[in-house]
Amino acid sequence: MDDDTLIIVVLALTVGLSIALLAWTLGRAVAEIPEEDREYKDPPPLGFRLLWWPIQWISFYLEPILPAKRSAAMVGRLRKAGLDYALRPAQFVAARLVCAAVVGVLFYWLLDSFDQGRAGGKRFADALYWQVSLFGTLFGWAYPAIWLRDSIQDRRRELLKALPFFLDIITLCVEAGLNFQGALHQSVLKGPKGVMRDELQRVLRDVRAGKPRAEALRTLAQRVSETPVTSFVAAVIQAERLGMNLGPVLRAQADQQRVDRFLRAEKLAMEAPVKMLAPLIAFIFPCTFIVLFFPIVVKFMDAGI
Repeated sequence: MDDDTLIIVVLALTVGLSIALLAWTLGRAVAEIPEEDREYKDPPPLGFRLLWWPIQWISFYLEPILPAKRSAAMVGRLRKAGLDYALRPAQFVAARLVCAAVVGVLFYWLLDSFDQGRAGGKRFADALYWQVSLFGTLFGWAYPAIWLRDSIQDRRRELLKALPFFLDIITLCVEAGLNFQGALHQSVLKGPKGVMRDELQRVLRDVRAGKPRAEALRTLAQRVSETPVTSFVAAVIQAERLGMNLGPVLRAQADQQRVDRFLRAEKLAMEAPVKMLAPLIAFIFPCTFIVLFFPIVVKFMDAGI
């Protein structure tokens, strides 16, 4: 066996052993990750379920090094989005990392697939490819945070929209003779599906689990963190503490929330013309001016002016 063949054999063995060692290391790392018990947890959103395995693997090693302050802030945001029983803070951060890697690779692959068969152009465009891939990576990192912010805003709008209706149901049940817990139960049974119904259902679940009703309502106010819900909870707890009749208190709260909902809708209607100003200036006005002045310019050109 000559020297060149020996070198090739040694290199092949080295590369093979390196790959085997890397595969063994990855296998050990994956095997050390315990399976998460999700019996009492909500299913994660669809995008997280599609990439759940790498998210779970990364979150296992990311959770010990995640700062406690950032983890607490992330728990608050997940709670506002209704995902506190579906995702942990480490899993959400791991999802951002996985999304960044996937989108960056996808952007590079798409650009490379459009440039097949042009080797010179491909070498020239490598820098552009990496820049676009970097942009895709940044976009993939930011998109889960944008999605979470939009989910919080959508959930907040839905909750504030449905709150007066549920207060009306609770008020009618209390005035008909039911106690407050029975009125909550009837509002969950008869009310429309949505955020407010889920939150009241969690209150009833906490009460059945042994938590005091006042504490369950305070947990609701802390979990939702909205002024109308906090006002409703404070009024109910204060009325029960003083021994007042809940009917007039709930009626006043329902009337106040209905007025506030009308004022919010009126505010949004008044903001609509201001929000439409930028699209008008950027898109509609230039087209209008082109349509109006194009015949005049053509006439001037034909007249030689």
